[in-house]
Amino acid sequence: MRVQFHAVNFDADRKLLALIQKKLDRLDRFNDRIVESDVYLKVNNKGPANKTVEVKVHVPGDSIVVSRDAETFEKATDLVYDVLKRQLRKNKEKKEQ
Repeated sequence: MRVQFHAVNFDADRKLLALIQKKLDRLDRFNDRIVESDVYLKVNNKGPANKTVEVKVHVPGDSIVVSRDAETFEKATDLVYDVLKRQLRKNKEKKEQ
């Protein structure tokens, strides 16, 4: 799957980008029709959970957008991954009916 990263107002570390890429590559298990994904990494000034990861997954005829805040980008990525996993399963089941 092709993933485009957008780090807003900072430079993201290669390790972080590799971790996110690895997580998103695992989403193919739940829906094999994923075309591409856009990942937006943002730092907010809203207290301790100031790291935001937003992922837009493009599947034919639909886009799934999930955004989560956490203390670190790694934790936010885990939260986004869990939600995307459920959403992609639902999307696949809906298309198969």
